[in-house]
Amino acid sequence: MKRVLVTGMSGVGKSTLLAELAARGYAAVETEDGDYHEVVDGERLWRRDRIEELLRSAPEHGVLFVQGTVRNQGLFRPWFDHVVLLSAPVEVLVDRLTRRTTNPYGKDPAELAETLEYVETVEPLLRASATLEVVTTVPVARVADLVLAHIGVRSLDRVSGVRAC
Repeated sequence: MKRVLVTGMSGVGKSTLLAELAARGYAAVETEDGDYHEVVDGERLWRRDRIEELLRSAPEHGVLFVQGTVRNQGLFRPWFDHVVLLSAPVEVLVDRLTRRTTNPYGKDPAELAETLEYVETVEPLLRASATLEVVTTVPVARVADLVLAHIGVRSLDRVSGVRAC
């Protein structure tokens, strides 16, 4: 089982990529759903027990894609074979965050400002641990193809199972 973390700032297309991969038959988990988080000192972090359970329960063969961006994700880096950073130019992020209908985050000016600050402060840290960065100004099908090629998976090496988006 290959385990792949998909990470990046709000608005880069993490959920869109996971939906594309799930539609292709891959196991994909959106950690925004379910009880994968706990709030510690006002900050949402991954729950160690839930994330480790998820990663332990992955099917023996195939690929598991896990999406999320939290401060404590580095604790789980040894569990992942690949870390894919999705990024986009600031003007693209602003447009996506203000126009998207699937998630309200980023519409508030304070949230938008926070995301833009994270592009400067957090994204370089994510980049340092990534095994691949994809700038998501291309169609999502192309992003998925690039990710699959990077991790060495042919389009028929699929496993459904853990939890699809």
